[in-house]
Amino acid sequence: MLNMDILKWKKISSRYLVKEKWATLRVDTCDLQNGTIKDDYYVLEYPNWVSGIALTDDNKIIMVRQYRHAGDIISLEVPGGVIDGDESPENAIRRELLEETGYSFQEAELISTLYPNPATANNVTYTYLLKGGVKTQEQDLDEHEILNVELYTLEEAKQLLIDNKIAQSIHSSALFYGMMKLGVMS
Repeated sequence: MLNMDILKWKKISSRYLVKEKWATLRVDTCDLQNGTIKDDYYVLEYPNWVSGIALTDDNKIIMVRQYRHAGDIISLEVPGGVIDGDESPENAIRRELLEETGYSFQEAELISTLYPNPATANNVTYTYLLKGGVKTQEQDLDEHEILNVELYTLEEAKQLLIDNKIAQSIHSSALFYGMMKLGVMS
């Protein structure tokens, strides 16, 4: 087996094909530093995201169920969303949880940083474990959001992972990290 140094590619040029609020598509020309020039490497630019493993004050995990159009599925997920502008990831997850679920939290701890698909997309998802959740307001959803809030025991959430009931990969990864941090899965 040949083992060689892995080097970052050198970007020679970029041009945008689509530049919209929620997604941007650019095409890069790159020097792969092995003698190959790749002149059509497509990159999707998305804003960074947050997800939350959110525990109520009585130790229930808050999840949301909503329709996801691109996948044409009704999806059970952990709460989360897009980081707005220069908002910190922790402020973003606290805001998203309040908007989507109506819950506020005493504690928030960053437990994972994941790249949803670093081969074709440039964004990062920050996952937080939040504890001490108390319902402080009603949902304040965006115009395109229609979602139900559901509460699960730790064992029920573990079973959802075991039974492959969390279809969104970033959310199943987030839930797995949260369950590991809580000592529910080993």
